[in-house]
Amino acid sequence: MRLAVLGDPVAHSRSPAIHAVALRLAGLEGGYEAIRADEAVLGEAVEGLERGQFSGLNVTMPLKEAARGLAERATSDAGRAGSVNTLRYADGRVEGHSSDVTAFREIFGGGRFGAEDEVLILGAGGSARAALAGAGERRVHVSSRSESKAARLAAAHGAATVGWGAAVAGAVVVNATPLGMSGEELAEGVLGASSGLIDLPYGDEPTWAVSAAAGRGLPTVDGFEFLARQAAESFRWWTGISVSLRPLIEAARDGGGNR
Repeated sequence: MRLAVLGDPVAHSRSPAIHAVALRLAGLEGGYEAIRADEAVLGEAVEGLERGQFSGLNVTMPLKEAARGLAERATSDAGRAGSVNTLRYADGRVEGHSSDVTAFREIFGGGRFGAEDEVLILGAGGSARAALAGAGERRVHVSSRSESKAARLAAAHGAATVGWGAAVAGAVVVNATPLGMSGEELAEGVLGASSGLIDLPYGDEPTWAVSAAAGRGLPTVDGFEFLARQAAESFRWWTGISVSLRPLIEAARDGGGNR
């Protein structure tokens, strides 16, 4: 199998390490590479998918919405999210899926957070859309530095909006922005009022948000766990094989900086 993730930046990606473990656990031969890509390169890779040069593709920032446009058929999760992070070629068509939605659904339904907790999503891109789709019946608030983007996303999903940097008391904070990849802090007070954190960025050290949430004793999902969960779903969708999650999380944490 030849698998790849496309995006920019992508050099930090730990998906190659994760999927190397998944392939080994499944007893399959193959490899997984990280490809720095813009929309043109993504289009070329999708053509390669159609020709059999790739067995499956992942897509990360900032190409998830562009990937949705290239998919001839989309799963219901991808439709709800309005974005795609996983592509395959099957039955003569390019198919798109959002394994991000699956990961969010698993996390919200896993008992780590209160069943009635509201959600505050930071960001308005593809990952934020997936968080909205995976939040189920919870009340959701969207906050973005672009008020117009937040308003459009909230209106499309029946969510509320709050100003950038504003807190929502008792809400699970989902950081669906890049803030934290280079040591950035979230707005003061956002975590102090929260009931938990799902933080998508990751790096060689825990992000400021993960450290701050842990210091407050809040239930926390870091970017490595989220990445491993969506990777497990992508792998299952490509191969039909479900592999154990724990070794994938360990590979994400130990991946040495290679999503």
